[in-house]
Amino acid sequence: MTATLIWILVALVAIGVYLSWTAGRLDRLHVRMDAARAALDAQLLRRASVAQELATSGVLDPAASIVLYEAAHAARQAEEEQREVLESELSQALRAVFGDTGQVEAVRAAPGGEEAARELAEAVRRVPMARRFHNDAVGAARRLREHRKVRWFRLAGHAPFPLAFEMDDEPPAALIERAV
Repeated sequence: MTATLIWILVALVAIGVYLSWTAGRLDRLHVRMDAARAALDAQLLRRASVAQELATSGVLDPAASIVLYEAAHAARQAEEEQREVLESELSQALRAVFGDTGQVEAVRAAPGGEEAARELAEAVRRVPMARRFHNDAVGAARRLREHRKVRWFRLAGHAPFPLAFEMDDEPPAALIERAV
């Protein structure tokens, strides 16, 4: 009788340690996901800021300036529900404005344009990497949260279910080709 109780107690302690380890792992994944989201937000803000600054610099033609400024401003002011759509629209505006090498060369020829074009190229190159890191962290957290043990024992607590950030983040080819 005593041996049975000891084995039951050992089994319960082992299960408790395993569940505690799993909850800690899930918490670390949520922290990683939050850090990746903060990095993604910073890169998106940087891209929109650089695009907005370039649009107001007077280097671009008026139509391109208006298109780029409005898309960048909308992306910076976006509510969370509309953020993916407005960031995609900024990507499309960047591709429309910098779709050909002539526009990129015109920007580079202007005073301070070389640095502005380089900064924009770096910003649009970093956004897909930051989004990939975020979505990888979200995928890892989702996979763990889908396990039965996590659902049955409610190891995720009250944390919202992680959502990937889906947007069009293809950079303008002419801008990236010249920057490399």
